[in-house]
Amino acid sequence: MSRFSPLAVLACLPLFTAPAFAADDFWTVTIKGNVGLSPAYDGAKNLSPYAAPGFGIRRAGTEAAFSTFDDGIGYALYDTSWLKAGPVGRFIGARKADSHSELNGIHDVDWTVEAGLFAELWPMEKLRARIEVRRGFHGHHGWVADIGADWVEKIGPWTLSAGPRLVTTNDRYAKKYFSVSAAEAAANGNVTPFDAFGGVKSVGISAQATYKWSKQWSTTGYARYDRLTGDAAASPITQKLGSRNAFTIGGIIAYSFDMKQFW
Repeated sequence: MSRFSPLAVLACLPLFTAPAFAADDFWTVTIKGNVGLSPAYDGAKNLSPYAAPGFGIRRAGTEAAFSTFDDGIGYALYDTSWLKAGPVGRFIGARKADSHSELNGIHDVDWTVEAGLFAELWPMEKLRARIEVRRGFHGHHGWVADIGADWVEKIGPWTLSAGPRLVTTNDRYAKKYFSVSAAEAAANGNVTPFDAFGGVKSVGISAQATYKWSKQWSTTGYARYDRLTGDAAASPITQKLGSRNAFTIGGIIAYSFDMKQFW
């Protein structure tokens, strides 16, 4: 499952949208490596490993904005102390029957770029609410909304956060990932025909802990649990071949350094 893999093009977006400052200004650049385990596809029973790079840039001397591992790759075109908003994207890996024998006879779903907008609200100093609304391109062409909240505690070098998650989709997304035609059911032999509709796809909880070892180095451990609901849970892809329970676990190592502006 590539749900949380960064999209390289969007990860570089701050390079092109960052405002220009005087030539003697400095920037802090952060490079990240992210590895973990998550379901191989929506409704899958088995976990698959993933690895992805990450990148960030900010004005030197400013604190890095809080983010979680399951945030999409976004850039805040509107950025205040209590509200941030801008474009966001995700990369979703392909679902192929050739790679998962239990899906024999069921249609493949190609890789997908999801692009849209996010808004992030801080009603209190320690409480963040975030929503992402994205449309898929290439593999699926449906709509997805990720909604979540995080309580954030900073204790010395530690930054701890946890909060609920909810994912909704439209019919087009649900049919692509959870519907099974009569011909597919006959070819697979273990499932029955099913026509999926959109709605609340999953509810869950996410948590992470970041430890800042020095100005340059930090490490993060994270975990997330989702429970599929509605037609996503009722689909025979989930019921007969997979699981309603989705676990994600992983870690991030980050290195930051200052560099002089060169543009």
